[in-house]
Amino acid sequence: MSGPERLIKAVLDIVVAFFALLLFSLFIILLIILSTLDTKQFGLFSQKRVGYKSKLFSMYKIRTMKQVSNVHTTVTTLNDVRITRFGRFLRRYKLDELPQLINVLLGQMSFVGPRPDVVGFADALKGDYAIILTIKPGITGPATLYFRNEERLLAEQENPEDYNRDVIWPKKVALNKQYIQNYSLLNDFKYIFYTIFVGYKPIK
Repeated sequence: MSGPERLIKAVLDIVVAFFALLLFSLFIILLIILSTLDTKQFGLFSQKRVGYKSKLFSMYKIRTMKQVSNVHTTVTTLNDVRITRFGRFLRRYKLDELPQLINVLLGQMSFVGPRPDVVGFADALKGDYAIILTIKPGITGPATLYFRNEERLLAEQENPEDYNRDVIWPKKVALNKQYIQNYSLLNDFKYIFYTIFVGYKPIK
């Protein structure tokens, strides 16, 4: 990605995020209130994720899970008992991701790019694959669209954590590497279009 491409991408991110937040701010606040009532915890929460140049940042989401004792897992599947009924609705339509507009406005994320991952995955990238850390993580992107049914796929596995580490993660890395090496602004617009009109269609 060239310098001018980075500048154009950054400016578009900030401008669009600013107006999107103006448009959706009341809706996001409503979702936070409903989530708070649903989960009995504050409806907006943050998770530490690995971002640009391996720097950690707080990624914002609408809470979709309630606290359940004796449930400890690093991956979330479609049948996870912690997800509330309202939470499933939010996750189905990806509405829980809306607060990440804040991350985009703050310059921590982009609309399109590799999804920010937890410590132990993205920060461990080596060699050619470390290229993924040279751009800001995104709300959507090729890997996000490819694995748009990830939670259902994980639910079908005997060992979801092993499958995520050995199958899903390597494929995501390969897709994100390819995205950066063949970057174009037109492709970004395509990924956004597919995300809104194709990739996040509800699973029947």
